[in-house]
Amino acid sequence: MGKGLRFRGIRQIQMIIAILTVIQSGSILYMAMGLAKVISQLFAGSSLQEQSGWISIFLAAFAIRQLTNVLIQRISYRYAEKTGRELRRTLMEKLFRFGPRLAKSEGTGNLVTLVLDGFSQFRTFLELFIPRMMSTAITPVIVWVFILVHDRIAALILAVTMPILIAFMILLGLAAKLQMDRQWESYRVLSNHFVDSLRGLETLKMLGLSKRHSESIERVSDSYRSATMKTLRVAFLSSFALDFFTMLSVASVAVSLGLRLINGTMLLEPALLVLILAPEYFLPVRMMGADYHATLKGKEAGKAIQDLIAEASKQDLSGEGKLIAAEATGSDDRKRDQSTSALSPFNMTDHSKGRDDIASAGKWSWHDHSVLKLSSIGVKHQEEGPASMEDITVEIRGMKRIGVIGSSGAGKSTLIDVLGGFLHPTSGTIELDGKSLATLGVEGWREQITYIPQQPYLFSSTLKENVSFYQPAASDQEIQTAIQNAGLAEVAKNLPEGFNTPIGGGGRRLSGGQEQRVALARAFLGNRPIMLLDEPTAHLDVETEYELKETMLPLFQDKLVILATHRLHWMLDMDLIIVMSQGRVAEIGTHEELLEKKGAYMQLIRAQEEGWT
Repeated sequence: MGKGLRFRGIRQIQMIIAILTVIQSGSILYMAMGLAKVISQLFAGSSLQEQSGWISIFLAAFAIRQLTNVLIQRISYRYAEKTGRELRRTLMEKLFRFGPRLAKSEGTGNLVTLVLDGFSQFRTFLELFIPRMMSTAITPVIVWVFILVHDRIAALILAVTMPILIAFMILLGLAAKLQMDRQWESYRVLSNHFVDSLRGLETLKMLGLSKRHSESIERVSDSYRSATMKTLRVAFLSSFALDFFTMLSVASVAVSLGLRLINGTMLLEPALLVLILAPEYFLPVRMMGADYHATLKGKEAGKAIQDLIAEASKQDLSGEGKLIAAEATGSDDRKRDQSTSALSPFNMTDHSKGRDDIASAGKWSWHDHSVLKLSSIGVKHQEEGPASMEDITVEIRGMKRIGVIGSSGAGKSTLIDVLGGFLHPTSGTIELDGKSLATLGVEGWREQITYIPQQPYLFSSTLKENVSFYQPAASDQEIQTAIQNAGLAEVAKNLPEGFNTPIGGGGRRLSGGQEQRVALARAFLGNRPIMLLDEPTAHLDVETEYELKETMLPLFQDKLVILATHRLHWMLDMDLIIVMSQGRVAEIGTHEELLEKKGAYMQLIRAQEEGWT
C-alpha cells in the first residue's frame, strides 16, 4: 500500500507529521533524562526539593509529548476524513458516469460493501498508517543514536534485535495479508450472494428453492467465518511475536546493565536512562505492527476502491486517446501527462469537464436540426477479447422515433449504453453538431436524456417522491398530471395515502407494469428531449405490454426516441429501424423499406412468427 499512498496533499501531511514526530522524540529523551536524573539523585540521598528543576523538565517534556500526539492524531484524522470524502466522491462520480454497466460488472453487493463499509475502514487505515509510518522511521533512530552516546553495548544489543523483530513482522505480515485477501474475497462473495438472494427471494419461494438456497448462503457464510478466524489467528500470533521479542530484547539490555552495575563499571544514572529508553525504542515498531493488522481490512478495502476507480479511469482514457480528433494534434508531452493523470486513481480530475464542447451544460440542447454521428464505433471489454460491438456507423437527426431491433446478444443494449454515456467506445469517432466528443457521458448530453431500463429502480420513499425524483421542485399538480399521463391515477387512488403512500423497499409492492409506469411518470414530468429505452417491456406479459404501449406512444411525440427491443410490433410505430446482428448494423431503414429488402429484418419477422405458431 505504500506505493498506493499517492493522494492529494500527502507529502505536506507527511512533512508536518515528521516534524511533530521529531519534536515528540526529543520530548521522550528529555522525559528519560529527567526521570533518570531524579531517581538517581534521590537514591544518592538528595532531597525532592533539590530536584524540582529536573521534575519540571520531566513534566514539560511529558506535556509536549502528549500535545504533539494529540496534534498528530487530529491532523491525520482530518486528512483521512478529507481524503475519504474525495475518494467517495470520485467513486460515486464513476458509478453515475458508467451507470448500470459498472454495477453489473462489479456486483451490487460488492459496491454496497465498498460504499458503506469500505470507506470507513479505509479512513481508519489511513488515519493510523501515516503517523505509525513516520514514528517508525524517525523515533527509533533518534533514540538509538542517543543510547549509543551513553552505552555502546546496549546500542549494539538493540541494533541486532531490531532487524530480527522487523523480519518476523514482515513474515507474519505477509501471512496475514494472504489470509486477509482470502477473507476480503469471501466477504465480497457473501455480500453479492446475500443481496442477490434478497432480490430473488420471492422467485426462490415460488420455485420451492428457498431452503436449498439457504443452505448455499450458510455455506458461503461458513467460508467467510473460516477465513476470518484464520486471519485473526495470524494477527494474534503476530502480536504475540512482537511482544515476545520486544520483552526479550529489553530483558537482554536490562541484564547487561545489571551485570555492569554489580561490577561497578556502570553508573546508575546512565543505566536508568538506557533502561527507560529501551522500550521507547521498540514502541513505534510494536504499534505499527499492531495497527497494521488491526486495519488490514481497511487496506484491502482501499485497494479494492483504487482498482475500481482505476478500471473506470482506463475507460475514460480509452475515450480520450481514441475519440478526440481535436486533441490528437496536441504535443506528445501533453498526451503523456493526460495519460498518467487519467490512470491515477486518486487524481480527482474529470477529463470531460473544462473542454469547450457543444455539450457543456446550459449551452446546448437537442432540437429539430441537431445531428449525432457515430462512425465506425467499436466496443471491446477486454483488450485481447472479442468485440461486443464493431464498425457501427449511424447518423441520427432531429426528433425521430428509432427502433433498435435484433436477437438476444446482437448488441442492442451495448449501443444504448454507448448512447447513454455509460460505456466508452474503444474505436471510432463521435460527432455532435459538428463537434468531436470523447464520449457521450458529458454532463450536457446527460441532462437531455431520460433513460428507462428493463426494471426501473423504485426508491424506498413515497410514490410522489419517486415520480419527482429528478424534479424535486415540481408542484403537486405537475406530479398528479404526470401520474395521470402515465396511467397511474387508478393505482394512486387505491393506495391507502394516495401518492403519499410509501412504495419500494419496505413500502407498498407494485407490479412490473406499475413500476414501468412510475418510470414513465418520471419521464412525463422531466419532459427531456431524448429518450433511451433498453428493453422496457421485456419482462412483461403481452397484455400488459400493449396497455403500457398506449401510454408510452404519446410520450414519444416531439422527442428523439431510441428504443431497443426484440419485440417487433414496436417497429410499426418507429420512423427509422436499426437492425443489429452479432454486434454490427445489418440494415437501416423504415419498416416498408426493410420489408422490400427481404433481408435481416424479414428473417427476424419470420423467426418471431414461427415462435408464435
